Amino acid sequence: MSEVEPRPIGVTICGLDELGGRAGDVTHILSILDPGTAEPEALRGFDLGRRLKLHFHDVIDPTPGWVAPEMWDVELLLAFGRDLDAFEPAAGAGEPHPHLLVHCHAGLSRSTAAAILILAQREPTQPVRDIVGRIIRLRPRAWPNLRIIEFGDRLLGRDGEIVAAVHALYQLALSRDPWLAEAMIESGREREVRAAGMLP
Repeated sequence: MSEVEPRPIGVTICGLDELGGRAGDVTHILSILDPGTAEPEALRGFDLGRRLKLHFHDVIDPTPGWVAPEMWDVELLLAFGRDLDAFEPAAGAGEPHPHLLVHCHAGLSRSTAAAILILAQREPTQPVRDIVGRIIRLRPRAWPNLRIIEFGDRLLGRDGEIVAAVHALYQLALSRDPWLAEAMIESGREREVRAAGMLP
């Protein structure tokens, strides 16, 4: 018996300051918030059964005073991604397919990493470079959190394919904006810059 193909999924990625008015267009929300961040007002009325909230900082290595994403965080977001197909649209609803909103603080790092993994899980035969290309079209300044990507690659059994595609994204970003390398290094993300081949 052949497996049922997952339904097409809409994806929106944004930052906290872009949330106003977005929740009404989506069926599911993945919120990635800094620990201690207040609940976004725009999402308070959203169905909790179709929402996952994770709390960790945008860091790529354990750092004193910061909460790094852990393997179980990525397990939770992948489980949430698998549950998207349980969505049944209401009769006459305008959105016949699941539409996922993923947000973090700026909509560039934690959220883009999570979206890449959820799409890679849903579309295991799709080349990851194409999935990453889709994310870049949604968020041209995407810089996915490498720690989240590494955990997800391992959990999905992709043997480094997702990690390699994200390394290529870093290289593209730094070739476009070389100044970004110094900014990322200063924020403790030298490992990502090194992964792009921009450091000896």
